[in-house]
Amino acid sequence: MATPQTPYDAVLHAARDVTRLDSALDAEMLGTALLGSVYAVAERDREQAVREFVTGFLAATSRRRSAAATTIRAVFAALVPDAEGAARVRLGAYAPAWAGQLGRVRLTGTWAYGDVYGDQTSYLATFAYDDEEQGGPEHALVALVDHNIGITKDVFVGGPAARIVEQAREICTEDEFTWFRTEDPARMRAEVSRHLTVTDDLDELPAQGSLATDRALVGARLAALPGAAAPIRPAVVPPTDEERTRLVRTFLDSPEAARFGLPDVADGELASLHFCLGLLLDHAASFPDADPMRWSPMVAELFLLDWVHRRAVLDMDDAAMLPRVLRAWAAYASRRRGLPQPAADRTDEAISEMVPEFARLYSTGERRSPATAAVAQLMADGVDPDDPEALNAWIEANRHRLTDDPA
Repeated sequence: MATPQTPYDAVLHAARDVTRLDSALDAEMLGTALLGSVYAVAERDREQAVREFVTGFLAATSRRRSAAATTIRAVFAALVPDAEGAARVRLGAYAPAWAGQLGRVRLTGTWAYGDVYGDQTSYLATFAYDDEEQGGPEHALVALVDHNIGITKDVFVGGPAARIVEQAREICTEDEFTWFRTEDPARMRAEVSRHLTVTDDLDELPAQGSLATDRALVGARLAALPGAAAPIRPAVVPPTDEERTRLVRTFLDSPEAARFGLPDVADGELASLHFCLGLLLDHAASFPDADPMRWSPMVAELFLLDWVHRRAVLDMDDAAMLPRVLRAWAAYASRRRGLPQPAADRTDEAISEMVPEFARLYSTGERRSPATAAVAQLMADGVDPDDPEALNAWIEANRHRLTDDPA
């Protein structure tokens, strides 16, 4: 056989045995895997790239009459029904019996499960074909939403559906730090879709999982879920300055703040106390869902061992104060959110274990951004950043150090 001359020819060649498959589900799994290669290599708006590829494929193969060509055209039209030309695709005379079941599924259940801290939520939906014999068995869609980075981190379509649901339920039952519940299908569609939109535009996809290979089929299944009759709760937005002030005051009146001695700090430590509280709120505001009450071992690690070194310049008083303030705020936030005490204890223990590494990173400055490093050097040289004349003089004196290429 001659080497395929176009990507469309390559896809036709890869799908040459599509008519030998046993069910519509098998064909849709093949189709989504083929489109997954398009999704994976796209540099921007991957969903649009797949849609454009299917549009081009349908146009380029419109005169192909082989059973394999007409069948894979029908598969792609079912997976990406909003591609141009998809609505005009018709099954060929020699299409397999299961071809009439492509995309003809109904929802049989939706659930959600995740960790009590709110780091990640997995959404689970099960679907059945109108004709199970030709369409294939009941199957499940699982989508993992990572709230710390604001993306749908992985997706999966497979079966048996009942076993997947039961396994998820059992895992959550056995782990006190997880939960499992029946979910509103409209909410699932909104949440997974919203975070998938961000994923589709990432410069680099998460390295593991079946995100690319299953993405097209996931889109088709999400479209089978009902839309919301009313707006879904929007993402939590950062508090206003007035709300931040109220949050800090309420926190300083709390038993958690008292336990760590924060209301009684010396006058010389007040500036560091409020600076550290501001950093906690600034970090929370950096998340897509900017809830200042959402703290976990993972969020604490992101803050204490990464974000604060890149974004803030701490003096020794700040560095000594910060872990103490974080422990108190995390305990306060856990109580406010109603987390079980073991979950709050786990976060506190994790923060305590991070303190030596935090101190090391503070002393070495190895994770400082160039801008933060420059400000740190400026302060070390005794220059007041709020004094324009002193600042300009320092910049002029250090221009060679600020502009020289380190390479």
